[in-house]
Amino acid sequence: MTLTPEKVASALVRQKILDREQGLEVITEASLDPVRSRDAGAFEQHAVAYEVVERLNFSHPDDSGRTVGEFDIAQAIARDAGLEFLRIDPLKLNADLIESRMSRPFAKRHRMLPLGIVNGKLQVACADPYDIEGIDSYRRIASREIELKVASEREILRAINEFYGLRHSVKRAERDLDSGIDLGNLEQLVRMRSATEIESSDKHIVNAVEFMLQHAYDSRASDIHIEPKRDLSLIRFRIDGVLHDIQTIPRVVHKAIVNRIKTMSRLDIAEKRRPQDGRVKTRRSGQEVELRISTLPVAFGEKVVLRIFDPDILTQDLENLGFFADELDKFADFITRPHGIILVTGPTGSGKTTTLYSALRTIASRELNVTTIEDPIEMVDEELNQTAVLTKAGVSFAKALRHILRQDPDVIMVGEIRDPETAQYAVQAALTGHLVFSSLHTNDAASSITRLADLGVEPFLISSTLIGAIAQRLVRRICPHCISAQVLSSMQVETLRISVPEGKQVEVKIGDGCVECRGTAHLGRTGIFEVLSVDDAIKHLIVSGADAPEIRREAEKNGMRTLRQSALRKLAEGTTSYQEVVRVTAL
Repeated sequence: MTLTPEKVASALVRQKILDREQGLEVITEASLDPVRSRDAGAFEQHAVAYEVVERLNFSHPDDSGRTVGEFDIAQAIARDAGLEFLRIDPLKLNADLIESRMSRPFAKRHRMLPLGIVNGKLQVACADPYDIEGIDSYRRIASREIELKVASEREILRAINEFYGLRHSVKRAERDLDSGIDLGNLEQLVRMRSATEIESSDKHIVNAVEFMLQHAYDSRASDIHIEPKRDLSLIRFRIDGVLHDIQTIPRVVHKAIVNRIKTMSRLDIAEKRRPQDGRVKTRRSGQEVELRISTLPVAFGEKVVLRIFDPDILTQDLENLGFFADELDKFADFITRPHGIILVTGPTGSGKTTTLYSALRTIASRELNVTTIEDPIEMVDEELNQTAVLTKAGVSFAKALRHILRQDPDVIMVGEIRDPETAQYAVQAALTGHLVFSSLHTNDAASSITRLADLGVEPFLISSTLIGAIAQRLVRRICPHCISAQVLSSMQVETLRISVPEGKQVEVKIGDGCVECRGTAHLGRTGIFEVLSVDDAIKHLIVSGADAPEIRREAEKNGMRTLRQSALRKLAEGTTSYQEVVRVTAL
């Protein structure tokens, strides 16, 4: 017996997810589906049952306001069969075990996937615990005791496609490419036949790269690292700021994948001795996603890093960046000024680009000429006039800014103020009636003021043009699916340097780790900010040549919240964890 719509509906009714009338409605609706023909396969009927239940939007009985979905159905089936339900994390699948224990056709036909060996038993995820034929067949094939667990059919299929798709393409490519001849020499032999792109155009390599990109998008990765080692190559994804190992690939396939990526981004595949940068635009679910490509020669070959620029992440509403209400009001006031300089500071990867793009998109309109100078252009946006720094052509930030001032701009974004010349032109632009956005690499907001002075800008010009400075960092959010409470120890409280009344405990939130967050206890990131407004008191300190600590103390008197204080408030609100506060902010 397999999971027909009748059996799925019955399981949902027995587990009190649906009532009898709703169960009958599922059966009736499924019988009207054209897939429910006499020739329909068991899993086609199973899929229909999932789709019908979700389409009918039944309210979940737990009064959470949500509707019954695929995981509720899988959990009900698991309980009905007396088995454990689990969520599958593709990042934690054992590649060698899966490949050696189950073929792709069998996995897809029976919706099964081996997970690992625990206490001598082979754990297997299945969508249909009543598929006796498939389960018995696999017991004979596995030649060991198996322990069944139930997972959502869609999740199993996604894992099969992501794992077997990339793995299968890599294996086929390795078979085709591994001729026992050094590929470097082979390239030299075939170059006169214009065949230097043979590796990169191979269909298996094309498939492997597409599977890898799809897997990265589904995993919410911000970067893909393809790193050559002595005997193999390693693919890693950066998710919420942390790198995760994904798969290993043979060295011969690594070279072909690198060439395919170079071809996509219009880089020179024959040049392997120097770094190269490129970009490529892809389309996913009807939306364009840009990739920035960077290659770097390392000890064992060329390392490639693909940075993913998802427009949903790179340009957001200001309210979603993580500002507290008072900080948002200040920043909104900054960006609506007619002229002046706004600085966003922080190290690489702190979210400066997102803040700048989001601010520009907020104020961009047909009435304004918004022009940017970037190195490189992070994400192409039709609402903006964007130009890139080209060092080889002699186009620096300063030179580009000088020419842009002749383009009748209203708002200018300078990617980074790196040198005295750029700083001087930015100040001149602000003095002549332009609103200028830029970034600096300083640790806090107050240090950005002294940094401008170090670049040769006169203090009176800084006080006349600077509207405000914002320092920021990104902290990981606690996963809402496994959030729980934790009491901080006395040592942890001391580390945070907060005062607590004697005998009182400090309770915060923590993530326990689950499939949704891949066991990291965190899911997504948010910003913490230090918003320094240049008022009369700050202007007086700037003109008098005060140092950064003195400026910071005055700003704190006027209500500025430091990065550590912002992080502590996020901790108190249950947004982030103690570990993140300590990791991201300085004492």
